[in-house]
Amino acid sequence: MSSQSTGPLAGIRVIDLCTVIMAPMAARILGDLGADVIKVEGADSDFMRDFVPKRNTGMGGITMNLHRNKRGMMLDLKSEVGHRAMLDLVATSDVFMSNMRPAALARLNLAPDDLLAVQPELVYCGAVGFGADGPYAGRAAYDDVIQSVSGMATMRSWSGDAPTLVSSTIADKIAALHITYAVLAGLVRKGATGKGDVIEVPMAEALASFNLVEHLNGHTFEPKLEPFSYQRLQTEHRRPQRSEDGWVHLLPYSTKNYFDIFVECGRPELVDDERFATVNSRVANINALYELVHEFAGSKTTAGWMEFAETHSIPCMPVNELSELEDDPHFAAVGLFEPAEHPTEGSYRVVKDPINFASDDSPTLRRHAPHVGEHTTEVLTELGWSAAEIATLDT
Repeated sequence: MSSQSTGPLAGIRVIDLCTVIMAPMAARILGDLGADVIKVEGADSDFMRDFVPKRNTGMGGITMNLHRNKRGMMLDLKSEVGHRAMLDLVATSDVFMSNMRPAALARLNLAPDDLLAVQPELVYCGAVGFGADGPYAGRAAYDDVIQSVSGMATMRSWSGDAPTLVSSTIADKIAALHITYAVLAGLVRKGATGKGDVIEVPMAEALASFNLVEHLNGHTFEPKLEPFSYQRLQTEHRRPQRSEDGWVHLLPYSTKNYFDIFVECGRPELVDDERFATVNSRVANINALYELVHEFAGSKTTAGWMEFAETHSIPCMPVNELSELEDDPHFAAVGLFEPAEHPTEGSYRVVKDPINFASDDSPTLRRHAPHVGEHTTEVLTELGWSAAEIATLDT
């Protein structure tokens, strides 16, 4: 494993002053793409390092996943020498990312104006809970409350359930993708104009806009048309089905898909049923339609449905446990899981980035997740600091 980058972002330096999941994930993606990502933290500034299970202090499974392809610096940003080290780092960097609240960054003299004065070409990205122009600006924000305020928690209530959270830090991860493309756009603009920029990515707005892509629907228009939301996604029957020997997700989509299943399952008369003749009539009668699919699913084994669906080009997949994905033949064949050997943490698995370039620039594991401050001396030496100056750091 080489620490030298040949990826598409080789030569780009990113300062990662980020904690928890949202912004660290975005920084990791940039690192996977070849950027020199430097994670700056205090001795105990990122509490995610404390999460178990772990073999050694500060190196749990989530940390190993979020901080690969990064170097680690430990700086006390409240101290004069620590702040000077940060400014020296900024002067050599292309991107600064943080999910600290703007007021906290201002108290540390790390607001946009402070850093752009040092590096005018800097792409400064602030990941926040809520946009600065709204009444929630500055409030504490974590994934659970963002799922609730963005409307995601109530989606299950459309089928009769109480508001329910998705069992994933989905707000963090969707915001991370917004951060990534925003930073990349800032870098493209910087390359074209030589000018830096200040970017704000609010997690609440990111998830709200994500939720409304299909669900704004009739309310796109003024005056509003009904229905709001996409009806097919509201039914309680939109879920995997029980096959003869387990679970399957059979998802006929086109008119031909449905007609093929009707005939296969001994109900050819349904081909002439006006409720199922067009995509709009099927959506209007989605409860009855999906009930039929659940009924039909029990007539074959999961493997039987997979074979039939492949022959007739019908979307269909087995239902996997999340913990068993590495045993799925497709994910095994594409190498989604990669074995690795950390110098202090031993053997572990890396979930690779799901993108590939035709060139040799596809994301690779170049660096294992660093311990706190592992590369402080290395980076400061690159910046021209002497051993005596480095020794003055109060970390």
